[in-house]
Amino acid sequence: MTHEPGAQALFDKFGTYILPGRVDDPRRGIDEALEAERIGLGAVWISERFALKEPAVLAGAVSEATSRIRINATFYATMRHPLVTASIINMMQAMSGDRFSAMFARAVPAYMKMIGAPAITMERLADYISIYKRLWQGEEVTYNGVVGNYPKLKLTDFHAGPQPPIIFTAIGPKSLEFAGEHCDGVLLHPFVSPTGVKNSTKIVRDAAEKAGRDPMSVRIYHNIIVAPDLPKDEEDAVVRGRAITYFELPGFGDLIVEINEWDKSVLDQIRAHPKIANLNGVPADQAYTRQELIDVGELLPQQWIDDGAAVGTAARCADQLMDYLDAGADEILLHGAAPKDMGPLTAELKRALAAKGL
Repeated sequence: MTHEPGAQALFDKFGTYILPGRVDDPRRGIDEALEAERIGLGAVWISERFALKEPAVLAGAVSEATSRIRINATFYATMRHPLVTASIINMMQAMSGDRFSAMFARAVPAYMKMIGAPAITMERLADYISIYKRLWQGEEVTYNGVVGNYPKLKLTDFHAGPQPPIIFTAIGPKSLEFAGEHCDGVLLHPFVSPTGVKNSTKIVRDAAEKAGRDPMSVRIYHNIIVAPDLPKDEEDAVVRGRAITYFELPGFGDLIVEINEWDKSVLDQIRAHPKIANLNGVPADQAYTRQELIDVGELLPQQWIDDGAAVGTAARCADQLMDYLDAGADEILLHGAAPKDMGPLTAELKRALAAKGL
């Protein structure tokens, strides 16, 4: 297959998740990636879930099925030997024709503890990133530190093209500062409002400048739940049901509320709901489907939905998305609705972008 990494997508400021949520047929992700490329989106994003969403396998399949769209895949750094992770990412960049980006997430600490995996601390992640970048430059790495003892690491053969960008998912100030200091981009969390995007962007760019980096070299990606023209029951599952899987988590939900300057007492109501109170530390998205969390989602104030997601008609969603670009986002990750449901939205995005002269 001939790749065209230089070709421009129609909507290069917008990407989409493939296989969002829990999955029973991963092959569907290939069709979703092809549809995302067909309608002109700039990127597809792949999350990591230890079942039927293995990012290395899925990214490889997507790279061969598509020719232009960028591919971003999430990895939990402590789950693989650093040589394995560096090799996967290096090979994906070569296989895709330099269309690949690696995203690192910290994961829910309770989940990592539950499966017996090392916590993904900032210190560990900084060292992992340093090791990866050195290996991609062809260096032989000797390391003895917080992530382990590695007497001799080297990629015998490596892709000599541009290094893949490293993106970090971040919510709170410390994570945002880390992204500004160490990464090429930062992905903001769903339900961060335009105010939250503005606050987050300033933290990232200030940290980059303090670290001696070009502040504008760190790209701001914003992850937004979109539900354009969906039936009410599906909209509630996509937006309110999914939102609960974020807000119920201690730490995660609190950080979203703080960066948005919202009322934290709502979190107490959510966590007191019987479905959440009886989880005993198991994340809600492991215990319930989104549909099963709709009733809990009714506790969310309408303002949180209006400010933190793009819901309603395709035209209204497109106008809402412009607000996040105005607030500082360089690119938007459309989450929730599948690419097959985004045709009307892309038509409205073309209108909204033209109105802004973009």
